[in-house]
Amino acid sequence: MNTAQTHRTVDAQLQGDPSLSVALPADRAIAADAEMLSAQLQAMRNRLFPPTAQKTLRKFTSGEAAKLIGVSDGYLRQLSIAGEGPQPETGSGGRRLYTLAEINALRRHLAEAGGAKAKTYLPHRDPGANEHMQVIAVTNFKGGSGKTTTSAHLAQHLAMAGFRVLAVDLDPQASMSALFGYQPELDLTGNDTLYGAIRYDGERRLLRDIICKTYFDGLDLIPGNLELQEFEHTTPQMLADRQHGTQSVEQQLFFARVQAALDTVSDDYDVVVIDCPPQLGFLTLSALCAATSVLVTVHPQMLDVASMSQFLFMTADLLAVVREAGGELNFDFMRYLITRFEPNDAPQQQIAGFLRSLFGERVLTNSVVKSTAFSDAGLTKQTLYEVSRDSFTRATYDRAFESLTSVNSEIQGLIFKAWNRPG
Repeated sequence: MNTAQTHRTVDAQLQGDPSLSVALPADRAIAADAEMLSAQLQAMRNRLFPPTAQKTLRKFTSGEAAKLIGVSDGYLRQLSIAGEGPQPETGSGGRRLYTLAEINALRRHLAEAGGAKAKTYLPHRDPGANEHMQVIAVTNFKGGSGKTTTSAHLAQHLAMAGFRVLAVDLDPQASMSALFGYQPELDLTGNDTLYGAIRYDGERRLLRDIICKTYFDGLDLIPGNLELQEFEHTTPQMLADRQHGTQSVEQQLFFARVQAALDTVSDDYDVVVIDCPPQLGFLTLSALCAATSVLVTVHPQMLDVASMSQFLFMTADLLAVVREAGGELNFDFMRYLITRFEPNDAPQQQIAGFLRSLFGERVLTNSVVKSTAFSDAGLTKQTLYEVSRDSFTRATYDRAFESLTSVNSEIQGLIFKAWNRPG
């Protein structure tokens, strides 16, 4: 039976067509839909990113490059004329274009000169100054709060700012992995998510062997897929075995495993951004225990705020149990981020004001506005940092971009504060 016939059979079955002599069981019907959707997504990716079906990052104008580095466009031109640092591509009309890798090479070139601005050009953390690796968990168990959008854009912003960033997709739905160009059911073969590094059996792998490079220079990824759900299934058994004495007490408890895995690559990164699953399970708790900082995304609607209230109660109760079991819970910062915000919507303004009156500075000053620019970029599995401004109505793009950059710059300032470094 070919795909079209399968689909007709599925449709007819679901509609109760009595003419069918053989009807597909519900599981096979759903599997058929999954296969067809996966095939279409693969075909779409091949059309968008030929011939290798791999995403690439656009090049940046000299003005964009200068702004990212923190110098003037004229100074970049002088460096180019003098032959210092990587030389940009010259397009039509003498327009200079830089890849992100070339921008980061320029950062290294400028930082090598030393001086007070060295860390401004290349903001890598200094372990000797007690600047520990920042692990930022982005979480909320209410779907649609903008968690994945926040995680992906934050990771990319920090990479473009010159940090060494590791993005971790801890959501079995793997939306962030898709944004970074991975189609989990096709590109991952098994044991190549974070689960591979935190599982309890002999199949455990080194985290370093799981990390994937991305098309963003300075940004690596640990992709996600459905196998992450295995941690939710195996952890209760491990806890039961431990309680009954059939599990070695030397076996690391679940809440310490993510942190232990990340510690093995801490020398390679400045910041880790974890996109947590939209549920308060063992994966999310493990991420929170590994986190040095937490972002809770919230859509300013009353139902979402009520849901967040329950999320906070549950989180507090579960983390208290973890703390009593020996887990360390010391956050450099915890902030609430208002997402999908419509400034002209009076009820949303009221909800935002309500949150700020309750939590004060724990609510980020800036909010991510609701904009069609995010969904339009998502049509080609891109973020706002990847698409060109010319692809949008400029006012729409500028409004969304300014909102996003303001939020991420505020978070960057909190990272510097945690490192006792001037922002």
